[in-house]
Amino acid sequence: MQLTSEWLNQLPLPQIQTTRAVSGGDINDAYQLETVEGPYFLLVQPGKSASFYAHEVAGLKALSQAANVPEVIATGEIDNDAYLVLEFLETGHGSQYELGQTVARVHHVTAKQFGFNDNNLVSTLPKNNTWQDDWTTFYLQQRLDPLVQRAQERHLWNASRQTAYDRVRQAIIAENQHRQIQPSLLHGDLWAGNYLFTADGIPTLIDPDVLYGDREFDLAMTTIFGGFTADFYRGYQDLYPLTTGYTERLPHYQLYYLLVHLNLFGETYGEAVDQTLARG
Repeated sequence: MQLTSEWLNQLPLPQIQTTRAVSGGDINDAYQLETVEGPYFLLVQPGKSASFYAHEVAGLKALSQAANVPEVIATGEIDNDAYLVLEFLETGHGSQYELGQTVARVHHVTAKQFGFNDNNLVSTLPKNNTWQDDWTTFYLQQRLDPLVQRAQERHLWNASRQTAYDRVRQAIIAENQHRQIQPSLLHGDLWAGNYLFTADGIPTLIDPDVLYGDREFDLAMTTIFGGFTADFYRGYQDLYPLTTGYTERLPHYQLYYLLVHLNLFGETYGEAVDQTLARG
């Protein structure tokens, strides 16, 4: 999207001097804005209403209870384009141990049920966050099952995958039956691209897709694509030790993220899904 001066002048910001397109993930158009008062980070979603960023704003507010996050400056709609203005953070280097402790502090924020106050309807794969008393019900019916159904509709599913999934589904029910699972605040998309260290080394969480759920679900994402060292897990465990059987349950949570990628990118992720189902 090419931002015009007329569009930019409608932002509730001091005089904008320059704009520069930057990386903002695969969903948003992202820009660094230089103003007379300093830099800002702008996300734009063309052709969407202001509500597009409601879940992200709510997520940043929730995470801010326990972690450093970019401050929300403004959000709204200009000429039928949704926008979100955030504090611009200069990045640097920091401690993976401290990052692990930050995530552990986030997971210590709890609720009485599993889910969140609003649904994430803006992503390519909308998520139903309706509150549930039971985590297994939430995870199966509001996360895994919809992805399997979508894969079937897109002809990315077959009988052998369904047989394996049915077996894994029963295993998840069985393994959670006697667990005491706390509804912990989760980042929801905790891969290496969604954290940074500020210029002074403070671990910072960005681009959340929050919910209250099993904290192991959040940690599973950290194990798939790399970017988290042994120090991260040591920092986490020192503050919030994981319970027995954590490593055996990981594949059942990795499965969700791999199913997301199967639906988004196709059979490129088919082998990884099959291998994870086989471990079930």
